[in-house]
Formats: sequence, structure tokens, C-alpha cells
Amino acid sequence: TKHVIKNIPWTAAKNFTVETGRQQIEELISTWDIHESWLHHSEFLEEEELKDSKRYHYRACWGIPTCRKPIPRATASVYFVIVISKFKPDTAPVEVFYRLESSRLIRRPEQCQFREKWLQDIIENKIVCTERL
Repeated sequence: TKHVIKNIPWTAAKNFTVETGRQQIEELISTWDIHESWLHHSEFLEEEELKDSKRYHYRACWGIPTCRKPIPRATASVYFVIVISKFKPDTAPVEVFYRLESSRLIRRPEQCQFREKWLQDIIENKIVCTERL
């Protein structure tokens, strides 16, 4: 069976604001097939000025709080970058990339469907690490 990659229509560069970027990241996250027990918080981190673009950095921090442990033992972060090219027309949509905190692999939402297992693996690895200490 062919797996459909869910994405959203990204705003044009001319309409971009830091808050619009955060809202669109939330909209993208809402398309991900993740169990409702996962909770997250997203935030803007910084703006970066480069020769060819402006980059806006965000983070979504994930965890699974429970009644017995309202503060999760470990969390997993997903880092997003929204890129506004200085060479493309301002009517072109922004470009979006993300990576997991434990990986250098940069993914594009339109090319790769997010997997809940990635978050589980990060948290399991952190718990194993802290138990060894």
C-alpha cells in the first residue's frame, strides 16, 4: 500500500511572521499520526541572518505525562527551521526542514512522513542512559 505523506500549504515569504511560523508548525504536527498520549510544547528559538536567506528556528518538545508521573522521565525534541530565501520572489512559500534531537539527518515534511517511533526511541535511549548513571 502506498503511504501518503501529509503536508500543509506553507505561507508565502511576504506573509511570514515568527508567530505564523509557530502556528504552521503546529498545523503540520496536527497531521502527524501520533497517539493522543503524547503532549508537546512548541517555541520559537532564534532568527538567523545568512547571506542567501533568513532562518527561523523552532523547537517542539515531546513527552508522555501520566497520572502517576505527570512530569515525564525524559522528553524528545524536534527542531524546525523555516527558511526565507533572499533570491526567490516574496510570493514563494517558505521552505521547512526538521530534525530530531538525536540525529543530524535533516528531513523535509513533503518528502518524509513523521513517525511516532522516532520519539519513542529518543526517550527510551535517554531512560536507558540515565539508569546506567
